[in-house]
Amino acid sequence: MKPDSTAQPLSSTQPSPSAGPPQPGKPSAGPPLPGPYKRYATWMIFIVVLVACSIHTDATPYQLIVGLPEMGKLLEEMFPPDWSYLPTIWKPMLETIQIAIVGTTLGAILAIPVALLCAYNVMPRKLISLPMRTILNLVRTIPDLLFASIFVAVFGIGPFAGMLALLFFSFGIIAKLTFEAIEAIDPGPLEAMTAVGASRIQVIAFGVVPQALPYFVSYLLYTFEVNVRAASVLGLVGAGGIGLLLDRSLGLFRYDRASIIILLTLVIVLAIDYGSNLLRRKLL
Repeated sequence: MKPDSTAQPLSSTQPSPSAGPPQPGKPSAGPPLPGPYKRYATWMIFIVVLVACSIHTDATPYQLIVGLPEMGKLLEEMFPPDWSYLPTIWKPMLETIQIAIVGTTLGAILAIPVALLCAYNVMPRKLISLPMRTILNLVRTIPDLLFASIFVAVFGIGPFAGMLALLFFSFGIIAKLTFEAIEAIDPGPLEAMTAVGASRIQVIAFGVVPQALPYFVSYLLYTFEVNVRAASVLGLVGAGGIGLLLDRSLGLFRYDRASIIILLTLVIVLAIDYGSNLLRRKLL
């Protein structure tokens, strides 16, 4: 039997029957891992910047070694503390705590609406949120001592100027941290409430506040701890509190009296820190 003349020969492009299945292509190589040279270069840049900053600020080991004897003399003059000065500083220390309480509380109250207006997931209109963020950044730019100096010049020497300084200081910190916490909350409840027709007030009251409240309380307690220490220093510019006596003691070179003020402040700060931790555990 003759072979069929119409049969076409196997093309060279057709796979051979003996050949296996087509081999998959090799996977593309991923991005190269950073080599050791890149890490070494990063560390070298960091060390160079650190050394350059230390030289320009005279923060050198030589300066530390030279100043250690003077530091030892100062500590010798601070100890033992003048315990007879303790009854004199109780009232100014109580005034310092009161300044911190009022300033922190009023600043936190003012921070609540501003934090809501700054958060994009609550206030998507940037015509409102961006100006509020700009004002908030401006407030946080000014340090508390500068606020105290301004208010002392306006309202005179006394605790009222210190309270206003801590009010603005607390307002800037709490509003900043709170609106960042609001933007990080779970968007699911907010979308669900919006889908069923809840108003903006209802979304904030039942969707935003329950999630952001623990963070707000934590920031409030932390700011209060910071303000107790800050209020102790505001008296250096005449803003009331224990800082007035501290400045007077340092000016008269009564370092033994300054040490008792520092020790009492330390005890009060530790007590407030312990109480804040207990309160934070109860509320959170």
